[in-house]
Amino acid sequence: MKQRILILILVLTASGLFAQNLTPTQKDSDFRYLASLYSTYYSGYDWKKQLFGFDALNLKPWLDRVKASSTDLDFYEVCVEYVASLNDTHDAFSLPSDFFAQLGFVTDVYDDVLLIDSLNRTLLPEATFPFVIGDELVSVDSIPVEQLLKDFAKYASQGNPLSTKRLAAQRITRRPQSLMPHAADLGSSANVVIRRQNGNLETYSIPWVKTGTPLQVGRVPSLKPGRTESAAQVANETDYMAELEKARFSGVLRVEDLGLNGYGSRTPIFVNALPALKFTRRLGGAAADFFYSGTFQFEELTIGYIRIPNYSPASQPVALLQLEQELAYLSANTDGLIVDEMRNTGGSLCFGQEVARRLIPYRFQATGFALRPYWTRILGFYNSMILAKANNAPQEVIQQYEQNYKEMLAANQQGRLVTNPLPLCSASLTRDPATDPSGKVIAYQKPLVMLIDEFSTSTADSVPSMLQDARRGVLYGMRTNGAGGNNTSFDAGPYSEGFTGMTLALQVRANYFGTSDYPATAILENVGVRPDFEAKYMTKENLLQSGLPFLTQLMYHAAYVIRNQR
Repeated sequence: MKQRILILILVLTASGLFAQNLTPTQKDSDFRYLASLYSTYYSGYDWKKQLFGFDALNLKPWLDRVKASSTDLDFYEVCVEYVASLNDTHDAFSLPSDFFAQLGFVTDVYDDVLLIDSLNRTLLPEATFPFVIGDELVSVDSIPVEQLLKDFAKYASQGNPLSTKRLAAQRITRRPQSLMPHAADLGSSANVVIRRQNGNLETYSIPWVKTGTPLQVGRVPSLKPGRTESAAQVANETDYMAELEKARFSGVLRVEDLGLNGYGSRTPIFVNALPALKFTRRLGGAAADFFYSGTFQFEELTIGYIRIPNYSPASQPVALLQLEQELAYLSANTDGLIVDEMRNTGGSLCFGQEVARRLIPYRFQATGFALRPYWTRILGFYNSMILAKANNAPQEVIQQYEQNYKEMLAANQQGRLVTNPLPLCSASLTRDPATDPSGKVIAYQKPLVMLIDEFSTSTADSVPSMLQDARRGVLYGMRTNGAGGNNTSFDAGPYSEGFTGMTLALQVRANYFGTSDYPATAILENVGVRPDFEAKYMTKENLLQSGLPFLTQLMYHAAYVIRNQR
């Protein structure tokens, strides 16, 4: 009997220890560590102060909230909001949780209201839940969607406020604990009010479908190692290209959590409307096709179309060869071209420049990068330069390392937070069009229209900026995302379990661009790229007609551009 009591006491003691929260000292330490990452590595510190008045190093109000937090999840909520205050698409505080809760339908912002744009009929059989795509979400658990959009903005922070609003709409019915710490606290069902298209309000009790394991939190007895770069790691690097490759990435780190229809998809968002406009598909039907392409017959014109879903192909050489072959066909068989990078997730900055070299048939200036010159990066570029020389690397690679190392060192010694704009994909920001082995230009030379929207992200901000600055073609659609930098992620504290995204460089376009909402600047972060002709896809009419109104208007505009430029 005594042995059983002893075992019970040990179990209760262990359970009680596990249930305890991080100590106040540990939370304070971890938040200071999180802020120190932004102090050391973040390239947008001054830019965010200028645009939003947010000083990431003014810690007192945040530390007061950390001190007042009663649970680990409450502490994580403070971390989420702190990082979200940067309004940076690449930067979000996240947790190592696979817990996910969903209601079986997704909403997005159409004509400034939240409309259902996808339904899972396995989870929501029509006999019990008769609402359909196009119906309006009014409230969840008696909270109006207008309030939910405000409350959930911190879980959806983007460079563009419209992108934030649209992503927050996804969070209402799809809640990953990796980004929403208290997601696991949801009850078994939600009381949902929906306005049907006949105007009737209907109320449904919809079960939350939960998968994964809620994050287990509790006291951490000792420090855990953080994942950061060290000088020793950099010095022992055997691949001299690794440092440049790290600096060239610019994509969204959490695509799987977005829930946005068509985001990163090879298939166009308006694919179901294509047959109505005499479209003949070429690429997009085979697994090996990176692009989706074809031709429209519109009046007397043959208009080419190619969709770029992202800038992260499995093989860049294979994707570029496919692009060249398709552009050669379209050049010979069309009067003009539509390039679609709506809902493009970004990716390799250099692949984006290579795409631009195949769309701009003359010399142009590529996007530059204002790098945060922290010391481990300086050492990394220096050691990679020495390694490149020792391995007889191409002179262009050595030249890149030399000029970038010298500029970063100078910026560091002068106390500048970022360098002057630097090339990362070639030895110069000046780029020539792509050519064949004989020197003949192979870039598409006929009239061109590029489709952009508020989820043309990161490298998909950069590519249209290069076209616009080179006065190549017409940008059609909506302002891009404003995710204007290259990025990575870090462990966000030695005690807790968080991670944070980090923008390490700001993309800088060739020309200054003035807008009504931001100061004149060449920086792409937040500002994004503005279309030459604004056209809104996110309307109820487009939702219900699979984008046919948008596509029809696009055809008339593309025809106008072609007729006036050929």
